[in-house]
Amino acid sequence: MSFELPEQFNIADYFLDARVREGKGNKTALVCGRRKLSYREVQALANRFGNVLAGLGVRPEERVIIALPDIPEWVGAFFGILKIGAVVVMVNPQLKPDEIAYFYDYTGASLAIVHVETHGAFAEAARGAKRLRNLLVVGKAPEGTLSFSAEALRASDRLETYPSHRDDAAIWLFSGGTTGRPKAVVQTHTSFANTADCYAKGIVDYREEDIVISVPKLYFGYATGWNLLFSFWAGGTSVIFPERCTADVLFEQIKAHRPTILVNVPTMVNQMVSHPKASEQDLSCLRLSTSASEALPVELYQRWKKAFGVELLDGLGTAEMWGIFITNRLGDVRPGTLGRVVEGFEIKVCDESGNEVPPGETGTLWVRGNSLAIGYWRQREKTRSAFRGEWYVTGDLVSRDEAGYVTFSGRGDELLKVGGKWLSPAEVENCLLQHPAVKECAVVGVKDAAGLVKPHAYVVAREKPQGLGEVLKGFVREKLQPYKYPREVVFLDVLPRTHLGKVDRARLRRGEIL
Repeated sequence: MSFELPEQFNIADYFLDARVREGKGNKTALVCGRRKLSYREVQALANRFGNVLAGLGVRPEERVIIALPDIPEWVGAFFGILKIGAVVVMVNPQLKPDEIAYFYDYTGASLAIVHVETHGAFAEAARGAKRLRNLLVVGKAPEGTLSFSAEALRASDRLETYPSHRDDAAIWLFSGGTTGRPKAVVQTHTSFANTADCYAKGIVDYREEDIVISVPKLYFGYATGWNLLFSFWAGGTSVIFPERCTADVLFEQIKAHRPTILVNVPTMVNQMVSHPKASEQDLSCLRLSTSASEALPVELYQRWKKAFGVELLDGLGTAEMWGIFITNRLGDVRPGTLGRVVEGFEIKVCDESGNEVPPGETGTLWVRGNSLAIGYWRQREKTRSAFRGEWYVTGDLVSRDEAGYVTFSGRGDELLKVGGKWLSPAEVENCLLQHPAVKECAVVGVKDAAGLVKPHAYVVAREKPQGLGEVLKGFVREKLQPYKYPREVVFLDVLPRTHLGKVDRARLRRGEIL
């Protein structure tokens, strides 16, 4: 880090209270439809949330679940939890009762903040929760429930921020959960300040005049940082909206608010460039877009640049090292690579024994820096395996050339061995996306009758003429080595996704398709 943090350090003060002290209290911090909140108004809302939670008995270091849509109350609850020294646990508000019950029991949260529209599912799951004491309802709460609006009327809008330690847990982030139940990554106050300094300042150069909008919702750590914390760090403006993000909704939001930074993911990049009215969209307000969460195929990058002319910065980050630590940069983009390591972080590419491999060879990515998590909650063996002293072993297979540019080859647990040769599903997916009939796709390994793993492609097609499956098999055989073609092509209306919106490859491997 280029600065030293004091032992007493709370990110609610660092990202929010400090802006008010600096004289930015009247500047617009948050826009949601017609609602506009200044930094002072966000602070007052956070203080009310903090006072309500404290009044309900929430203590420092206790976990509090936020399960709200992207509305100003989400932001107020987030900072309010932090301001009383409690720990933020962010979950998808659209979860089903059995999924909610898992998060209640696994996190041991003492309270959950939920929206009236999804209150029923959270109340149903709460009946068997052992440690949950209250549900605090945002919106017009049903009779007999605990209403934030009612409690807030009696709560002060002034609150002294709790003197957390810089190494205290601040936020729990969740893994994608593609191989089982999501596991919590316990992150400290230090991590979020460190990545803001290294990435928001050092790479993107977030500015006070920036207006930021995000495709992922705020409960996803990528959006929490890129569309809230980093924007607030610079004194900028965050645009949020509760609707499900589609290309149509996003184009309307961009037209209405004219953001300068778009926080994007490959799935939405694909939807935007494939939209029938893509050529009519004016994205000239954007000075850049980021891409993360999943691999960005070269084909998509090229289509994006051709359609919109906005630079798209692909990068790689993890919850365990909170944020992007390898990225392309403005003026230094190499399509097909993740770019170079972010200053403040260090990486190495290693073989199975932990020895570094020469430039150009593929190995497992290791990373270290001051955003390293404490570990996984109640996952001792997985913590020991992934956290090696100062290093986090990501499980991503990459290569790095002599100039330091990193190329992603896939997850170690997703590579397929077909006929004795290694195959990267991402390579086949990128090939399939070049065919005009393919809208989205995912390639996974499926065992055949003999128990041998073969690549299967799951495709969302723009159209499905007769024989398209065989056409796509032949298309891959022509462009790649023959052994890489998908042995089966299955057409779906939509690809299944995890609670974080990533393609649920585990369900595809198990044959649990929609």
